[in-house]
Amino acid sequence: MREYLLTLCVAAAVTYLLTGPVRKFAIAWGAMPAIRARDVHREPTPRLGGIAMFGGLCAGLLVASQLTNVGEVFRLSDEPRALLSGAGLIWVIGVLDDKYGVDALVKLGLQMIAAGVMVLQGLTILWLPVPTVGMVALTPLQGTLLTVAIVVITINAVNFVDGLDGLAAGMVGIAAAAFFLYAYRIWYGYGIEAAAPATLFAAVLMGMCLGFLPHNLHPARIFMGDSGSMLLGLVLAAGAVSVTGQVDPDAMRLFSGSERSAVIEMVPVYMPLLLPLTIIAVPFVDLVMAIVRRTWNGHSPFTADRGHLHHRLLEIGHSQSRAVLIMYFWSALIAFGAVAYSVQSANALIVPAVMSLSAVGLVVLLMPRFRPRVPRWAQRVVPPRYRDRRRAAGAAVPAPTEEVPGEVPGEVPGEPPLAGPALSGLHGATAVGDRQRFALRRKIDSRS
Repeated sequence: MREYLLTLCVAAAVTYLLTGPVRKFAIAWGAMPAIRARDVHREPTPRLGGIAMFGGLCAGLLVASQLTNVGEVFRLSDEPRALLSGAGLIWVIGVLDDKYGVDALVKLGLQMIAAGVMVLQGLTILWLPVPTVGMVALTPLQGTLLTVAIVVITINAVNFVDGLDGLAAGMVGIAAAAFFLYAYRIWYGYGIEAAAPATLFAAVLMGMCLGFLPHNLHPARIFMGDSGSMLLGLVLAAGAVSVTGQVDPDAMRLFSGSERSAVIEMVPVYMPLLLPLTIIAVPFVDLVMAIVRRTWNGHSPFTADRGHLHHRLLEIGHSQSRAVLIMYFWSALIAFGAVAYSVQSANALIVPAVMSLSAVGLVVLLMPRFRPRVPRWAQRVVPPRYRDRRRAAGAAVPAPTEEVPGEVPGEVPGEPPLAGPALSGLHGATAVGDRQRFALRRKIDSRS
């Protein structure tokens, strides 16, 4: 455990220290795209945070290769080299996309190539544990197609959820923490060396996210861009593929005792099929909803819009920080709930606890929808959006004023016309533009 923690700290420290210089480089290189219609930030912000993340990945793997116990992974398996090859390719694609822009279909094809590079070097699914059937061996073609599909889906799921400050890095970091606990239990608890690469990948991934988050929290000083989001998705998918298709469940020796106990004890065997889905459950749901929504509207599935889950949270009334925390909560609940169930599946308290936390999460999520009537004595206690400003200030509602025909409401003859916000404040109307106000004034003057 100490060696994994050292690897995590090295990856986090290198990522954190590199992000500042990378930000200056991105500004000097011009990797600061103009604000788009779907963006929620107000000022142009540099991208290319994936450069610092890739540096943290390389540093973490380099330090791990020199350690006593974790270093055995590099001598007994080609998976770390496969991960580094695929990560390098996807990182270059992301950097070019952040600076120059890459067509969506071209980027999808290059993602498949990066996944194929990892498959050629041994990071692939060899078999699948299927309930009521047992171990099902896959042909090379089946294993390759399934591996490429998992990698591409995870990459795009993380890429789609990267829409608010600190959202993608935090959600992937939470998923990596849950995945680390699961993989480490298989490696250390059952003594299965095949789970060691997945444990290492999860530790490095946590370090990359923790090192980048201080620079990316709201208000973000730098964005990870596609170079960072695609890199995080690939590393997360690599760990899922490794523990799913490389670990032999028969080595756990769980098939003993009564039939009922065997079914309960076999939960860790089937968890590799479920855990990769739970750790990206929220991004995956967002991905599916985006594809269905865009296709239904007659647009390309790769067309950007403002219909993602985080955009909907902002429309409900949540702030950016609160929306990010809500997404964190649901990711942690699903990922750690799945891990807890795999460890203590016979515990009857896990399911009620998850359901109770889900109810709390729903209440917090929908809270801006409700505007309760707050009594006058509680006006100073509740948040500002629940206050009745007139009752709190003790002001009476002003009586409507009589309007003089031929004059603009709220204007005094001989005085310059009121600005839009002032006119809105006097009469409760929305602010009008300068062109509309002067056109109305000209029309009145011509009649008189």
